Amino acid sequence: MSLTDLHTHTTRSDGTLTPIELVEAALRAGVRTLAVTDHDRVFEAPEASQAAARQGLDLICGIELSCRHEGRTVHLLGYFFNGVDRSGFDAWLNQLLDSRRDRNRRLAARLRDLGVAIELEEAESYGHGLTGRPHFARVLMDKGYVASLREAFDRYLGESAPGYVERDSPDVPHAVRRMLAAGAVASLAHPVRLAGRDPARQEQIIRGFAESGLTAIEAFHSDHAPADAERFVAIAGKYGMAVSGGSDFHGANKPGVELGTGVKGNLRVPDWVVPALRQRAG
Repeated sequence: MSLTDLHTHTTRSDGTLTPIELVEAALRAGVRTLAVTDHDRVFEAPEASQAAARQGLDLICGIELSCRHEGRTVHLLGYFFNGVDRSGFDAWLNQLLDSRRDRNRRLAARLRDLGVAIELEEAESYGHGLTGRPHFARVLMDKGYVASLREAFDRYLGESAPGYVERDSPDVPHAVRRMLAAGAVASLAHPVRLAGRDPARQEQIIRGFAESGLTAIEAFHSDHAPADAERFVAIAGKYGMAVSGGSDFHGANKPGVELGTGVKGNLRVPDWVVPALRQRAG
């Protein structure tokens, strides 16, 4: 069985496997097309790319960007940065990373205000160069404030929790334009999370994103039931978009999510997805 997974993370953002370890795990799982979509940076790891090439794994270097829409976080996936001069895109990403670092400083201060004894450096020790909320969650677990990653987000770090600190993020149309200018395709990640899971409102939002140039929707995802996947494939077709699909694998940071197969085997990305996406690349 040959599997495709276009949404995975390594230790370069908030995953727990190194790039080489992810490639090896993907091969063991039967994945033959793998996209690495770490947060806020285009994935580049020559040693992992070389290992993938030796083993016949099609490794796609991607990205996941945090954006804002109507006051809530929306994620975009980017793929196939095809040889276009990326200097402007990379400079823009560096600005986003500066914003992330500023948010992390404010987040540590907010948690201390809530009585949590935490220093930014403790979260950064998990972050390997890019620190996010899952790394703060790990520190909260280490210190006994919470028993699980889920509890850390529910009590302290989630968007509705008292410790949440917003960072400066681009709106979706702006991020889409940036990706397209860099020769990539842009796909809306896990759309089932939009709009309080209201299907009619989700379609309305997606239509607006399509009008802004959005290339694709992540129709296949570990959060999606078969009916969700079918609905998002139909929406993509209705508004002239392609689809993408992936597990959103983070290793131990998302227990139960497996490479290529999602949660308890609920994911299977069809073979036609990647060729259709490649045709949309600039």
